[in-house]
Amino acid sequence: MTFQQETLEIRGCKTTLRRGGSGAPLLYLHGASGAAMVQPFMEELAKDHDVLVPEHPGFGSSDEPQWLDNIHDLAYYYLDFLEHLNLRDVTVVGSSIGGWLALEIAVRNLSRIRALSVIAAAGIYVQGLKRGDMFLWNPEERVRNLFVDQTMADRILAMPVAPEQVDLNLKNQWTTARLAWEPRLFDPHLSKWLHRINVPTQVIWGDSDQIFPAGYAAEMAKLIPGATSHVIAQCGHLPQVEKPQEFLRLFRSFTAAI
Repeated sequence: MTFQQETLEIRGCKTTLRRGGSGAPLLYLHGASGAAMVQPFMEELAKDHDVLVPEHPGFGSSDEPQWLDNIHDLAYYYLDFLEHLNLRDVTVVGSSIGGWLALEIAVRNLSRIRALSVIAAAGIYVQGLKRGDMFLWNPEERVRNLFVDQTMADRILAMPVAPEQVDLNLKNQWTTARLAWEPRLFDPHLSKWLHRINVPTQVIWGDSDQIFPAGYAAEMAKLIPGATSHVIAQCGHLPQVEKPQEFLRLFRSFTAAI
């Protein structure tokens, strides 16, 4: 499935957008590593949806706006993004920090959102469940701790990295730190407002996630009325990458039922 790349300017911020497929709109919100390329699972989603994959302000080739201070700023930005493109009945899929962002958007305004699918989402804190700390891991650990299948990590680590990509990786890490350094990867106020989400919501997790343990899935689902949770076996922090067929099966079953 072919994706086209364009640049949008919203609130004075130029944002890189990749878009492909046809059908009902689907907004994919990436995690801390950015969205520098179209992934196979995105191409599969584009068989059924008009898939939009923006690089968040502060990430990748998008601008670093002066107004970006926290995750709330990004949430309001994406409400402007949806309005700018006049998107309605959107299914929002978010991974990790992108899942957190999806939740922050949803508690503010659901008028353009049809459903949510959040994957290993940051955003809440669960007492007694020990989390990993990606800010303390070295570059190799950050990659290896994403996967159960270490052959996937080996392939990523073996890929040559161009100098310009090194700069973009540092930019992504800097923006992630701005959004999630303190408190670490959660918003202490988010959990008390998740009851406002009244659209179909699914929560997907890997059973061996080393950043947020799988117990987060059920705890997050409890806070969102009617949400369902699914834990994928032998899977790390990125189910859509490590176990794409299982992720797609769960996602398609979810969207077929709403």
